[in-house]
Amino acid sequence: MRAISKQLEPPSLAQHRATAHADYDNYADKDTLRAQLVFEQRGLCCFCGGRIVADANRMKIAHWMPKTPYPQFQLDYWNLLGACRGNEGQPRSKQHCDTHQGDDLLSRNPANPDHRIEEFIHFLPDGAITSHDPVLAQELGRRKEDGEFEEGVLNLNIPFLRNNRVKALTGFTKGLSKRGRLSRPALGKLIALWRGDQPGELDPYAPVMVYWLRKRLARA
Repeated sequence: MRAISKQLEPPSLAQHRATAHADYDNYADKDTLRAQLVFEQRGLCCFCGGRIVADANRMKIAHWMPKTPYPQFQLDYWNLLGACRGNEGQPRSKQHCDTHQGDDLLSRNPANPDHRIEEFIHFLPDGAITSHDPVLAQELGRRKEDGEFEEGVLNLNIPFLRNNRVKALTGFTKGLSKRGRLSRPALGKLIALWRGDQPGELDPYAPVMVYWLRKRLARA
């Protein structure tokens, strides 16, 4: 997960919200909404950090506050996020992100700066994602005493996702090792690059690299 900086909502969404009997299902311009969400999220799923593309078959429009129990927020732009398909159609134990969330609530919205999501997320060497906040840790998918993981709300610690994070970080560190010892300014530039300080899409699972670089910088 990475912090998302919300931009201006599509004008068509505001116009639709102002009409009588407006709801999410009868909003006709979802293509524009998808494109805007992908743009401001730098091409990454709001939850797992995998690639999303502005296509109905390759992403979902997620509601942080689920629209079934909270219909009053279904058209509010702060509540709308771009998510991957999350193994939609598979057994629930293999689903993740918005598909697994369903109508369950989440304590922190990555698009709300007051929730400071990046301060609460930790990535472990085995690819697991966790948090020092017990509520958020449970929502992500907490590790059990036997080493397996609970599903939680988002089920972000299924083997597929943990393996993807490990592969991404391994490839990144292997390339970095060829550059030798990095200075603090060099590490700072890499953090800015992978954090997305400049426009453009980020590589999948970029938040893992940012977390690793910040830890490296703290030891430099």
